[in-house]
Amino acid sequence: MSMSFRDFIEKLDKEGKLLKAKKKVSLRLETASLLDSVEPKPLLAEVKESEYRIAGNVFATKDLVAEYLGCRREELVKKMLHAIENPSEPKLVEKSEAPVLENTIANVDLNRMPVPLHLEKDGGPYYTSAVVIANDKQHGRNLSFHRMMVIGKDRVVARILPRHLDEFITRAEANGGELDIAFVVGAPINVLLGGATSVEIGMDEMKIANTLMPVRTVKLDNGIEVPADAEFVYEGVVTKEEADEGPFLDLTGTYDIVRKQRVFKITKIHHRKDAIHHVLLPGEAEHKVLMGMPREPTIWREVNKVAECTGVNITHGGCSWLHAVLSIKKKNEDDGSKAITAAFTGHKSLKHVVIVDDDIDVNDMENVEWAIATRVQGDRDILMLKDQKGSSLDPSANPMTRATAKVGVDATMPLKEKEKFKKEEYGKVNWREYI
Repeated sequence: MSMSFRDFIEKLDKEGKLLKAKKKVSLRLETASLLDSVEPKPLLAEVKESEYRIAGNVFATKDLVAEYLGCRREELVKKMLHAIENPSEPKLVEKSEAPVLENTIANVDLNRMPVPLHLEKDGGPYYTSAVVIANDKQHGRNLSFHRMMVIGKDRVVARILPRHLDEFITRAEANGGELDIAFVVGAPINVLLGGATSVEIGMDEMKIANTLMPVRTVKLDNGIEVPADAEFVYEGVVTKEEADEGPFLDLTGTYDIVRKQRVFKITKIHHRKDAIHHVLLPGEAEHKVLMGMPREPTIWREVNKVAECTGVNITHGGCSWLHAVLSIKKKNEDDGSKAITAAFTGHKSLKHVVIVDDDIDVNDMENVEWAIATRVQGDRDILMLKDQKGSSLDPSANPMTRATAKVGVDATMPLKEKEKFKKEEYGKVNWREYI
């Protein structure tokens, strides 16, 4: 059974989990401040500068994601790994069956769209929840997240890392053309998670999304298939023009640098009736969930090659990118050190990782700290790797090369002394019977 972004908003409303702003808010700073103030509660609001509503914090917790996908929070990693390993073809529908094509704007004016300016230092209003979809003759379809800063009525400048979309652009231009793109705002969570997943080039992330939950797609005039039940779809092309992108507050809560990046020209906007624009607050909970969660199954997969992994948490305190805690069912003394190395392979931007036994809840950071305090000796259980390739998001990495030191902490118990390291617990009683 499928569910659209709008269906989920309505579900949250019926369950009393959706906040509704009593008055219109401004896209300039006020929207971001309000979303931050009520986080992690989902919010629906009307804005002063646009006819379209905005919604934010919709997926600000893993519990919200699990509710959308109809599973328990503990099942998310395995569910996502299953989708990556078992992609399936979405259902293609006719244009007349696609709500996202109910309205089309041919005279594009991005200033009329509900795109917030989040902070005073930002380079401009930013699209932050958009999933870009592009096709390549050799590699097929690709979905990926790219922040996009509005720089004109029909232009945005997009931050594009040297990955799959960049290769698609290069190939299109080498053949004498421009790359057609579409980007989606107000997509269902399965499409968002598919777009945020790091897989090999040639793997179709829409098929991963379809396994997570069925997706209906519709083909645009430019040949790109997009989610038929999304709120907005923007059609455009990647131009050869470059412009300054940034400043922008990134996942770490610190500002990323300004770079020359590619400009997209938007040619059409399609949207549902009474459309809702998904606003994702940079550096906060929803951003962290959508960035970090899709890396957990890739870590799980790599660690399970060397040890039995029982839990993965890319932590919010580690910016949902740089830190992870993993639990394993330890069978050999070197399982902890092997798991450290495998974790760095599973998520190459990972900076610090902690390995614990399966009696420790990886989502309970006080419990994890207890394991470090009682089971770790620094000269024996800490692995340090110098001059490693780090993340561009890490402000402490070498600013020129992005080299960083990586640290792994083996907080597992020695197999022969497990009884010595177990945490004792008091008996449980129903205190209400006594008081």
